[in-house]
This record gives sequence, C-alpha cells and structure tokens, in this order.
Amino acid sequence: MAEQPNNIPFRTTGSKLLHPVSELLGVPLDQVNFLACQLCALLAAFWFRLYLSPNKASITIRHAVATLLGAYFAIFCFGWYSLHIFTMVSICYCIMLKASNRNLHRYSLIVAMGYLILCQVSRVYIFNYGLLSTDFSGPLMIITQKITTVAFQVHDGLYRKDEELTSEQQRLAVKARPTLLEYLSYNLNFLSILAGPCSNYKDYIAFIEGRHIAMKLLERNWKSNGYNRLPEPSPTGAIVYKLFITTGSLILFLSFTRAFPIIYIADDKFIKETSFLARLSYAYIAMQAARPKYYFAWTLADAINNAAGYGFSGIDAKGNFHWDLVSNLNIWNIETATSFKMYIDSWNIQTAAWLKRVCYDRSPHSRTVLTFFLSAVWHGVYPGYYFTFITAVPITLAARAMRNNFRHHFLTSRTKKIVYDIITWAVTQLSICYTVGPFLLLAVEPTFKFYKSMYFYFHILSILVLLVLPIKPNSVKSQVHTSNNNKQNRYIRALN
Repeated sequence: MAEQPNNIPFRTTGSKLLHPVSELLGVPLDQVNFLACQLCALLAAFWFRLYLSPNKASITIRHAVATLLGAYFAIFCFGWYSLHIFTMVSICYCIMLKASNRNLHRYSLIVAMGYLILCQVSRVYIFNYGLLSTDFSGPLMIITQKITTVAFQVHDGLYRKDEELTSEQQRLAVKARPTLLEYLSYNLNFLSILAGPCSNYKDYIAFIEGRHIAMKLLERNWKSNGYNRLPEPSPTGAIVYKLFITTGSLILFLSFTRAFPIIYIADDKFIKETSFLARLSYAYIAMQAARPKYYFAWTLADAINNAAGYGFSGIDAKGNFHWDLVSNLNIWNIETATSFKMYIDSWNIQTAAWLKRVCYDRSPHSRTVLTFFLSAVWHGVYPGYYFTFITAVPITLAARAMRNNFRHHFLTSRTKKIVYDIITWAVTQLSICYTVGPFLLLAVEPTFKFYKSMYFYFHILSILVLLVLPIKPNSVKSQVHTSNNNKQNRYIRALN
C-alpha cells in the first residue's frame, strides 16, 4: 500500500527506536529523541548528585561518567553525525596541547568556527535548509563556545600578565592546560551536550571537584546572613520551579505554537486577503507563539544542571540562594521588556556572555561591529539570520536615540512613568516581532515577502528617527530649577 500522505516525514541519522512514539504523538522523531534524552539526562543528573557526589566518587569517575553519558546522548540523537562533534573536540584538543600559549586561542577560534561554518553550509545546501534532516549544528554551536572559552581562559592564565587582564579575566584565567579527560568532560558532559549552555571552565571543574558551591559562597561574606558555618544550599526549589516553567512551555508549544505557524506571515494568499493590521496582529501572535520552544529547551537544560548540583550563583543580601549561574534567559524581563536592549540582555544570556568574553572585551577597536560579525557567523549561514542582525542595527540606534531624548521627560511623576513604560513595552514587542521574523523564516524570498507586507515600516521609522534626533541627548535646559531636579531624582529612585 502507498504511504499515507498525512504520515509525518522523517529523515534522521539518529536512533529510530522511538519512531512509533513519534507517529503516535504526531511529533517529528528528532524532537522526540531530543526530549527523551533530556528527560534521561534529568534523571541521570539527580543520580549524579546523590550517588556520585564528590564525597562518594572520585573526580576521575565523575569526569568519566559525565563524558560517557554525553557521548551516548549525542550518538542516540545524531547517529554518525555525532562524529562531527567528536572530531571538532579532538582537533581542538590537539591545538590545546601543541599550540603556543601566545596563539592557542587564535588557532582554536579559527578551527572551531571554520569547522562549524563548513557543517552549517553543508546542511543548508545539501539538506534544503535542514527542515527534515537531523540538526546537529546546535551541539556544535555550543561546543564551539566551550572550545573557544577554555582556549581564551588558558591563554589568559599562561601567557598574559595580570595587569593586562580585567578583574573578570583574572578570576576566570586557567593556570594549567586541561588533561584529556577534563577537556572531554567539559565539552561533552551530558548536562549540556544537547542544549547547552556554555559555562566557564573553572566553574565546571570546581563543580566536578566539589568546590563549586563553597567557591561561590566565599565570594561574599555569608556569615553576615546569620550562618555560623558554611551553608549547604539545596537546588530542589529551583528545580521544581524550572520544571514547572518547562511543563507550561511544553503545553504552550504543543498547542499555541502549532496553531500559529510562522510561515503564514509570508504566505501569498494570506498577505493578499488580509489587511495590514491583521497581518501585523498575526505576526505578533506567531512570534509570541514561537518563544515557548526556546523557553522549554533552555529552562529544562538549566534544571538538568541544577539537578546535578551545578549552577549555584551565590547568596544575596537577604540570604536567598540563587541557582542561575548557567540560566540562559529571564522570561519575566523578556515578556515585560521596555527596551530593545533589555530584551536582548535577557535572551540567550550565556551566548551574550561568551561573545563578551571572547570578542567584545578583547577587541582593540570596532568592538560592536566585530562582536556583531562573530555573532552572525556563529549563528549560521541562513540568510534570514543576517537580515535579522542587519535590521537590528538601525532599530537599536533609533531606540537609543528615542530613550536618550525623551525618557527624562516622563520621570517627573509615577503616572507619566507608567505611560512611558506601556508605550515602550508595546514598541519593543513590535520591534522584536519585526526583527526576528527573518530569523524564523530563514530564506530570502519569504523574508522579502514579510517585510514587503509590512511596508518596511520599522526600517523607515528607524531611519527617520536617526535623521531627526541626535544619538546623544541634549543637555538639560539650565532653566530647570534645582528643586524640580531633586523631585525628579526622588521619583527615579522610587521607580527604579
């Protein structure tokens, strides 16, 4: 009999063991494999923390188990494609051993990024944008971050002088090249092999060796919070909260996301038959509906790290423990963002930190441009990615100009501040919707259809703002009385 047309097509190099589950749920096999491995990783993380804790198992055993589980999950999800992951790690470890202290970070960056780009190009041009093929580029992107992170931090520790380093670089500098087992464990561990995030090498090694929590507590005076001895914070509360967010995100993804496919914003019939406001409304809803997928994957990854006992970031002035060292997003800030920058700073946090560590803080000039370029290349070769990054530049500059020229007028009363926040929230959400459309559409043709249907309105508005308003704010008029300034300062302190 001929295959039923409503069967879900699949083409994967990973395990087909769960294909019946994929057909039963109506979910692509790659997603089923990913979810199954992440759930297994969550259970393994609890076991790792309870039964392979540093006082019950040796450091070598912890490194070996974390590495072997990670390698297995990679093979299960990607099959022979996982060889790309192992090959990249192997080549870059040879660089770590053989390259000079002066150049090992440069060679590691060039080789890791080069290998990543070659793999991404092959997927785009061989597998027709990868819509039905196994996407192994995600783990490669995370491992590229890890390889370059440890390479730069070893370079800082073995080659550069302390006075040449920032305080953060001094804190993270690695004074010895990692052993093979340490390197494999850092790059391939089961906690982050599939969905990340990338963390600092010294933090991960401290976690494996059982020094992670104590190290974070000693960064501040924990005795001031009423403790007579070093506390032992439990991640249980953080895990429960993050699993609750994960479950809600999964429900939204399976219902809300699938009900509003993003491709409709570039559909000829849809564009022809609907008004501008209808198209704008659908685009906004579709972009909102696309977020739960990322909320789910990144929050689950965060919970997995916490379940293993990794991710403790310290204790605040009120004595509250925080487990957000490797958190990749701040959902509240994303949904309530009143500026383009606030949104970006709360999205893919660890990638932003990586870009800052390896590029922005080290560039002698044109920091923003070079960081933007590295981010674009790292994300991939889909044209939609570059449309998003290019569009973000004038929008970011225009948003900065608007904020610098108008915000201070709305800080003289709480009512005005609330009005300002509502307006800037709405504009921020629309700007994000407009900017990330190409990122989700991927290709050139649907991107131009989308922007044409929107009449390029945000491009035009951004350029007009930049032409009319100065980037830097005008000085406050001298006629403003000191008493009014003092009143405004009191409102700012109360509102912020």
